[in-house]
Amino acid sequence: MKHITLITGGARSGKSARALELAVEAGAGTPFFIATGEALDDEMAARIAHHKRTRSSDFQTIDAPTDIVGAIRSIEGQAAVAVIDCLTLWVSNLMRDNATDDAILAAADSLAAELVRSRFSSIVVTDEVGMGIVPEYPAGRRFRDLLGWTNQKIATAADEVLLMFSGCALKLK
Repeated sequence: MKHITLITGGARSGKSARALELAVEAGAGTPFFIATGEALDDEMAARIAHHKRTRSSDFQTIDAPTDIVGAIRSIEGQAAVAVIDCLTLWVSNLMRDNATDDAILAAADSLAAELVRSRFSSIVVTDEVGMGIVPEYPAGRRFRDLLGWTNQKIATAADEVLLMFSGCALKLK
């Protein structure tokens, strides 16, 4: 049965590991991994390499730094489950590409609609960035707000929302 899960939490809280566990538990068919990260520097390349090492070679990876909806559409009919990791980098990538706030929020609406429309289960990873101090700079505040609004849109579409703390999941929805 199709299921949409949103997994949120802080850095290194176990979000991606839990997403991979859920995808493997789903069992049926080839799992897909829709990656939004780009190796634009050595540190990010190392992070991406680490993520690749932590997931089974059974996963088929699709790189989609800004077009998650297109990636979802491209695997329709092939996928039983897809991990989308992560919305945090996706919003950052859209900002980097000079998307307006309205365009980013419209893309989030399109993503939520596509998750609901697709015939396979999705596990979406994102960061919770609104629990700390108010960012000092306008770009930081803009990012925090846009990611928060995006997370709300995907949480509304999701059947289940998990908040990760130190590798432990707290079910919110």
